[in-house]
Amino acid sequence: MKRPNPVLWVYYAYGGTLPDRHREWVLHDATCRTWVLRSFLRSLVQVSPVAAALLVGLGVFGESWPLALGATLLGVLVVVRISLSLAEQSAEGRLVRHGFPPGHAAAVRRQADADAAARYRAVWRQE
Repeated sequence: MKRPNPVLWVYYAYGGTLPDRHREWVLHDATCRTWVLRSFLRSLVQVSPVAAALLVGLGVFGESWPLALGATLLGVLVVVRISLSLAEQSAEGRLVRHGFPPGHAAAVRRQADADAAARYRAVWRQE
């Protein structure tokens, strides 16, 4: 599995399609155990330039840094909430853009959950 370099990762975080050599990593990114955390971090990267510009703009022109900080934080929280509520659809869309069939991420995660449940039963439910 070939990870993208930081520049390619930022491009990917903003919705870009990676070259085919990273296709396996994209599948891992959308289906691994920490896929929701990865989606959360991607949304923070996406919103950070806008949040920084908003904070500086409100702080300099509004001259009320506490109010600027509160407004910026509230905006970031709203963006993160929306992106997390759409995380599953976003992961599916990224996989479709990289050539996987629709519904593939959910199917891979479902299979991983079934495998983990089978391992659990084999170890702890011996009859």
